[in-house]
Amino acid sequence: MSFIDSLLAGLSLVGNLESFLALAIGVAIGVIGGAIPGLSATMAVALTLPFTFTMQPITGILLLLGVYKGGIFGGSIPAILIKTPGTPASSATVLDGYPLAEKGQAGKALGMALWASCTADVISNLSLILFAGWLASFALSFGPPEFFTLILFSLTIIAGVSGESLLRGALSAMLGLLLATIGLDLVYGTNRFTFGDPNMMGGLNFIAVLIGLFAIPEILAMVWNPRSHEGTTRIIGKNWVTFGEYKKSFKSIVRGSFIGVFLGSIPGIGAAPSAFLSYSEARRTSANKENFGKGEIEGVAAAEAGNNGVAGATLIPLLALGVPGDVITAIIIGAFMIHGLQPGPMMFILNVDIIYGLFIGLIVSSVFLFLLGSVAIRGFKYVADIPRGVLFPAVLILCVYGVFAVNNNIFDVGVMFAMGWVGFLMLRYRIPAAPFLIAFILGPLLEDNFRQAMLMSGSSPAILFRGPITWFFWAVTAITVVAIVHTGIRATRKGLDQHKENEE
Repeated sequence: MSFIDSLLAGLSLVGNLESFLALAIGVAIGVIGGAIPGLSATMAVALTLPFTFTMQPITGILLLLGVYKGGIFGGSIPAILIKTPGTPASSATVLDGYPLAEKGQAGKALGMALWASCTADVISNLSLILFAGWLASFALSFGPPEFFTLILFSLTIIAGVSGESLLRGALSAMLGLLLATIGLDLVYGTNRFTFGDPNMMGGLNFIAVLIGLFAIPEILAMVWNPRSHEGTTRIIGKNWVTFGEYKKSFKSIVRGSFIGVFLGSIPGIGAAPSAFLSYSEARRTSANKENFGKGEIEGVAAAEAGNNGVAGATLIPLLALGVPGDVITAIIIGAFMIHGLQPGPMMFILNVDIIYGLFIGLIVSSVFLFLLGSVAIRGFKYVADIPRGVLFPAVLILCVYGVFAVNNNIFDVGVMFAMGWVGFLMLRYRIPAAPFLIAFILGPLLEDNFRQAMLMSGSSPAILFRGPITWFFWAVTAITVVAIVHTGIRATRKGLDQHKENEE
């Protein structure tokens, strides 16, 4: 079939009310699911999957893709309004989204999150359509050594989110790396720091750690000092972004989108590391880098572009190789198989009409994401007007429910509260939480890929320098570390000079 014939065949599959309705409903379910702390886009897709069994293949798959895309954006709503990421992918959005909300600019932050999400979604979808084959073949060239050097470079993000003190940021990251080692050792199968408790063999539940680290400390802070929260109800303000603000952040949005596309095309990375890497790069290159973490609109744009850029790209290995790009696409691949479809190279020959139908549906989903996201902002923005004495207990109930529902395990709720006290102490002593979270996410990936590389090479470190990909990441890691040290020395000198001037 020619390109035009394939396009027309795909259009005939999705050019009907049923497919458009499935996309719209899917996006709406995703936004609501993502906006409920602890529920996450993954769970929303999993809960929606059984409803697709009786649908036409293209309709059911489009419904799930709509839930996926809506869920990634929906997580930014509670991240900005109540400092509780709805999904792990929205963790980086908290860093500048919540400070903007405290300044009475929650609506502006939500508006920028929507614009950045939709822009990144379009770029990710176009990348899937245009470069699926090439990116998938490139992703195949990544082995444990390449993953190790990529993740090592990603850990340099910690310097960008450490705030005023790199030492505190490093301390936070070391704690995150330590807790990430809890559980079953995947290489030798031994237990580490489980203390004989079978609940800890699988490690600490990420959702429990995430919610405990960000949501519970805010509740504890209000209980600790209720008067400090009186009269601090956030003003939503304008829920639209000016063209000038969008233009100012456009470079970071595009860069974050392509970071998401690149990392999304590599199976197993996920949206959270992409969001943090995009945020770090935006901070490094921005003229307002000092304002990041204090309420910088460009920071929200970069974080949301990074996580939404992953959404379309995770379908690249799924469609081209039959390998799911992340947990959500692992669920979606089940929908393909239930309907008798086997993702992979042969699908581009045997089911090209479905491939092009999905491409068209993905483009349309970006439109629905913008329309329904705008409605969601207007609806959820009233959360900020609820008195904190009412809001925080409600948030606590949602947190407990969301964490328990992941594995139906009360132990995870205990982990959430324990991490809540850890987060509260970090908040009181101004130790940033973001480095902890980044290290907790990337630590197991770094360790597992390093050990696999050593097993492959018979413990020879030379394998970590085996090709151009590893050399590239070693080079950019070295450049980044030098830049961090140089910036730290310059800041120290500036502080000393200012101290001398004050003494004189």
